[in-house]
Amino acid sequence: MKRRWSSLFTSSLLVLSLMVSACSSTPASQSQGEAKPAESKPAEAAKPASTTPADTLFVGITSDQGTLDPAVTFDNSAWKITYPTYQRLVEYDGGTTEVKPGLAKEWKVSEDGLTWTFTLAEGNKFSDGTPVTAEAVKFTFDRTLKIKKGPADVYSVIKEIKVDSPTSVTFVLSKNFPPFLSTLAANYGGIVNPKVMEKEQNGDLGQNFLANNTMGSGPYQLSEWRKGEYLKLTLNPSSSVKPALQNIFFKIIPDATAQRLQLEQGEIDIAEGIPNEQLKALKDLPNVEVLQQPSLFVDYIYVNSSKGNPALQNPKVRQALSYAIDYDALTESVQEGYATQMRGPIPKGLWGYDESAPQYKRDVEKAKALLAEAGATNLTIDLLYSDNKAWWETEALALQAFFSDIGVKLNLKKIAYATSREMIDKGEFDLAMGVWSPDFGDPYMFMNYWFDSVNFGLAGNRAFYKNDKVDELVRKAASINDKAEREKLYKEAQLITIDEAPYLYLYQKDFLLPVSKSVKGFVYNPMLEGIYNLAEMSK
Repeated sequence: MKRRWSSLFTSSLLVLSLMVSACSSTPASQSQGEAKPAESKPAEAAKPASTTPADTLFVGITSDQGTLDPAVTFDNSAWKITYPTYQRLVEYDGGTTEVKPGLAKEWKVSEDGLTWTFTLAEGNKFSDGTPVTAEAVKFTFDRTLKIKKGPADVYSVIKEIKVDSPTSVTFVLSKNFPPFLSTLAANYGGIVNPKVMEKEQNGDLGQNFLANNTMGSGPYQLSEWRKGEYLKLTLNPSSSVKPALQNIFFKIIPDATAQRLQLEQGEIDIAEGIPNEQLKALKDLPNVEVLQQPSLFVDYIYVNSSKGNPALQNPKVRQALSYAIDYDALTESVQEGYATQMRGPIPKGLWGYDESAPQYKRDVEKAKALLAEAGATNLTIDLLYSDNKAWWETEALALQAFFSDIGVKLNLKKIAYATSREMIDKGEFDLAMGVWSPDFGDPYMFMNYWFDSVNFGLAGNRAFYKNDKVDELVRKAASINDKAEREKLYKEAQLITIDEAPYLYLYQKDFLLPVSKSVKGFVYNPMLEGIYNLAEMSK
């Protein structure tokens, strides 16, 4: 959605003031509090896959963190620290957007979808040895709602939380919200030790303390944070989980070249800050691999279906624009090939994705024929975009060329980002560029936001698209909890919206991560961008 997407690979531009950390010696070789800078050694062709201890993982990141409080932060870069230090009632299952038991071993939901009861597994403890109880669960969500920052919006549907017993807790919702279970697997669902109230200052509910510390029951805990240098995670002594990786260092290395050099030399195991254009060279190194999978971050075009150029109200014209695009050439020129063409509104990797749905491919003659059928001759339309994304300029020029091939003139209108959002919200455009990523692993994030006619403008339906049947389908899917039935409804709605083409479904950006070949067990989850399943990883 409007999510604050902290991409792993945008940070080569951050070569500013933290260069001291770019060449720092390996913190694991020094006692805590004694990290000293040292010069990086030149790359050698025969370096081993890793020169670091087998029980210690070194991750190169590009900048320091903001607050680590799960009730406050919406930043994926902070989540890489907090996700392994807290547990949640449910967790995302491996690399899927499905959920599995976490702190809760089982749960049930009432037929009307308003009451969710969770039964906690016993034996989970916070890092100070305190048991995780239903009271702690209630405290966590009550605290989030009281703080009233970003995550509170997600849980505004919670009307009441009741402790039934030390191992049973019930959430009463103000309305049925099928994605509720999925939201509990997000970072802001992390259960916080109620003893944080002992750290409260001036009624802040412990926010100041949790900005720089962790108080969870995850397999790790934050043990040291040297600002501008590194953050260190160590094992939670009270956790029943015994990971192979006992120490995790997130080294702050703002310079992409320094990160690449340290990865090549085996001084770090993962490098987050290497830009796309440098990744292909890494693939030839014997000790490094570049992981690549489709993410859920999509790039697409809003086609104003009711308020723009009148010609765009005709589905045949919108289909013609979809057939005009050379999707392979687009991803190659705009994303260095590191992208996957969308098939429809639900991206690959999210449940509800329909592998059998029709997919637009470049067909100039078919596009011309559709325009002729629609009576759209000498069509001129405007494309609205801003400098919010570095690649949009290249993308705009590519679309202009594609549309020219079918006889459509595309005027490029580049304006300030804030102005573009105002115009999009009011529907003052023909075509407009956009990106989207889900806040939780549910097709609701795409189908209901994009297509329900109550969401015109920035609320999500930025194509100003209205179809009574689609409204009926997505609203019904959002009102029931039967997943199979919901998926059936969403797939039916997808077929209609692919055919009527109120959006140009361009591509999903690929997740890319350069890692040492010594790293084993990493599983990418598209809902956990920038987050590592550290407890299952090894070297």
